[in-house]
Amino acid sequence: QVQLVESGGGLVQPGGSLRLSCVGSGSLFNIISRGWYRQAPGKQRELVATISSGGNTNYADSVKGRFTISKEDNAMWLLQMNNLKPEDTAVYYCNVLKSGRGMYWGQGTQVTVSS
Repeated sequence: QVQLVESGGGLVQPGGSLRLSCVGSGSLFNIISRGWYRQAPGKQRELVATISSGGNTNYADSVKGRFTISKEDNAMWLLQMNNLKPEDTAVYYCNVLKSGRGMYWGQGTQVTVSS
């Protein structure tokens, strides 16, 4: 089993920055990728960014150039969010994709961008 806990969400004005953290515990091996997804009210959960075990990153077009995903160590990864926009408002979830086991999710952290 894998347990994931996000932190760092909050209320920020447009143009501001936040840094989200995800801390994992449990069976953190055979991980294919780590990532961040988000879900806004009334919308489906969508990919924000992923980082593979080899360090390759992938971003949604809507966040390219503004968000950066990074891995601190095997159990912690970050999402630096700059120049935030109101449309970035959502619950942000971290996840891992494990070989042969599928995806594991955190409980989510709310990000609200508003003046």
